[in-house]
Amino acid sequence: MTIDDMGSDPLVLKGVEKQYGGLRPLRVRELRIPAGRATMLVGLNRPAAEVLVDLITGAALPDAGEVVSLGRLTQNIVNSDEWLSFVERFGIVSDRIVLLEAMTVAQNLAIAFDLEIDPVPPNVRARVAVLAAEVGIDTLLLETRVADGPPLLRSRVHLARALAFDPAIIVLEHPTAHLSSDETTEYAALVKGICEARRLTTVGLVMDEKFAKATGG
Repeated sequence: MTIDDMGSDPLVLKGVEKQYGGLRPLRVRELRIPAGRATMLVGLNRPAAEVLVDLITGAALPDAGEVVSLGRLTQNIVNSDEWLSFVERFGIVSDRIVLLEAMTVAQNLAIAFDLEIDPVPPNVRARVAVLAAEVGIDTLLLETRVADGPPLLRSRVHLARALAFDPAIIVLEHPTAHLSSDETTEYAALVKGICEARRLTTVGLVMDEKFAKATGG
């Protein structure tokens, strides 16, 4: 596959195979993710989803086949500096992204912009307020410790962190695993609204068909 083969799709996997310790390798004959829309892939368990995230972000290379992400063959990313610049274009929503449990919601959002978070500088606080509003976090909750927050609040924090640097692609890895049915409906509406407003290319790796359908993916 050449770059010309991918057309306008920001993410293309073709003939991909990757061993990861499961009963069988992850195999993708062909997958094309269209730009500016939500695409939900239903049925990947957590280990397989993690492997797929690593493949599309270039953190891992396939044993066979090719991955083209944002116009680049991931196998052509040759050093760590180049990869760090590349991976910043992805926003990852995942429980694997560690939150600072003892810190407040505001501090967890602020750390995306500045390492000085105690206290949060005024200029960073303004950016935090905008980001929090976008994902539906009430200003009264900004001083809540993340450890004390309910599951839906934590999910909003994960989403906000993923959006902080205006990613080209946002990837949701089992985002509703800890949410109730009603919370899933609310979260899906939020994701759909943000995806449409930002015209984001959104990829969900989920086991939750309700969430997949509600996002329009």
